[in-house]
Amino acid sequence: MKVVVVTGGVISGLGKGITTSSLGRLLKARGITVTIIKIDPYLNVDAGTMNPYQHGEVFVLDDGTEADLDLGNYERFLGQSLVGSHNITTGKIYRAVIEKERRGDYLGNTVQIIPHVTGEIKRSIREAALASGAEVVLVEVGGTVGDIESMPFLEALRELSYELGEGAMAFVHTTLVPVVGPVGEAKTKPTQHSVRELRAIGIRPTMIVARGPAPLAPEIKAKISLFCDVPPEAVISVPDQGLIYDVPLVLEAQGVGTHLTRLLGLPDREPDFTQWKNFLETYRRGEGSVEVAVVGKYTELRDSYLSHTEAFHHVQGRLGCQIHLSWYDAEDLPRDAAALQRLERSDALLVPGGFGPRGVEGKLRAIEICRTRGIPYLGVCYGFQMAAIEFARNVLALPKANSTEVDPHTSDPVVCLLEQQKTVGELGGSMRLGAQKISLTEESRVAKIYERTEIWERHRHRYEINPAYLDRFRSHGLEVSGRSADGRVEVLEIPEHPFFLGVQYHPEFLSRPEAPHPLYLALVRAALARKEVPPDAAPTPTRA
Repeated sequence: MKVVVVTGGVISGLGKGITTSSLGRLLKARGITVTIIKIDPYLNVDAGTMNPYQHGEVFVLDDGTEADLDLGNYERFLGQSLVGSHNITTGKIYRAVIEKERRGDYLGNTVQIIPHVTGEIKRSIREAALASGAEVVLVEVGGTVGDIESMPFLEALRELSYELGEGAMAFVHTTLVPVVGPVGEAKTKPTQHSVRELRAIGIRPTMIVARGPAPLAPEIKAKISLFCDVPPEAVISVPDQGLIYDVPLVLEAQGVGTHLTRLLGLPDREPDFTQWKNFLETYRRGEGSVEVAVVGKYTELRDSYLSHTEAFHHVQGRLGCQIHLSWYDAEDLPRDAAALQRLERSDALLVPGGFGPRGVEGKLRAIEICRTRGIPYLGVCYGFQMAAIEFARNVLALPKANSTEVDPHTSDPVVCLLEQQKTVGELGGSMRLGAQKISLTEESRVAKIYERTEIWERHRHRYEINPAYLDRFRSHGLEVSGRSADGRVEVLEIPEHPFFLGVQYHPEFLSRPEAPHPLYLALVRAALARKEVPPDAAPTPTRA
């Protein structure tokens, strides 16, 4: 087993996840099979119950695991799906150790951090690596060196390095080189202290990825090499990039792929970045532009909708048009007339997933504008449910229509709790999660977009469309064009509208740079088509 460990120092948020993803891409471009494991030192078992403002979006895997958003970056950069064992948390480790202690697996021994917790960490890494069958497993350690929470994981990785032997592991340390003062001097002292902290644990970095606002001067690289005891060619400068997908090529230009394969004793084949470069070239072509409005409740932290943002980047890399995202706080929208006017001028609208009553009325108002004025609309999860509620209120004339999540006593529960959720007592990991098969209606718009009638998509929800209202929806122009194997409504569309789709699932999780998701492609294409036709000349989208 070959292992590459990526740690971070000085501050969090330096881009360890992008560094790890990019290293994986370099190896994969050389024909080496790769997988990635994320270690999150928090005590939560998974990210499912965490507020997006604290930790960004919750990324859902095929097997239903609610994971850290870095798992999404791994999947996008590698172009492959991961499973729950690739996200190790303190909560998972401690729960496993306690369960073993309760069963008596430790034969009466006193259970300690070393060797029992560190042993469980090593076992988890080995099992995930073995199950993947990959030649190289990359392990990103969340947080920064020196954090109390990270100590058991770093100790476990030190032990693993000793057990695997020379040449089996490489340690890549991501650190900050700030530029301060009026003359813009790059400071290496934070990096020196961070590396000293890492070496005090017993880990010697074999490569340093230096982050900062500008490329490092040769003398700064030499200084880091001297004081941190790494070869000059192993000090890698990664200045801020306008697009995260540039990072693999920034690393490749500095010989990182060759250096890494030599460290691990792997064949250094000529890398193939043809498709990756084509994506970047098309992305920067800039032929035309569209403005897509995004109406949500976590818009102050864009990482809350990271997969949506990346899906639009992928579309830009396919179509070559510039896609500008305009963010609207759903809670402020109903009382902000100027914002509503700006939204009306948008070329398309996305209402992403969410939970709870906050911002609901703003989302409904935005959806009504799209439905009545022919603006292309895509509703995802909560945005799908809100589209049904808006239609019920303003087309079916049911002013009290709502979701029982928002109003438990509504007289018209257009959206209601899933039957199996009524007996659920715990929140974590209890929603309808993961990949589910969906059958699409032949000749429907959504089937034409996918170019097939059977798809698999990832889910994360507790509520569903109430089937009691489907006949009335259909008779007024809102069609059900996708259902799950057990008959649940998965897709709603208005055939008379230029583009009006709502989906219960999360298509953003399956979009990739070299394979943008078809729904986002279709939304942007509809927006481009609308720009060619004056809105006043567009047909009336729905009948009341």
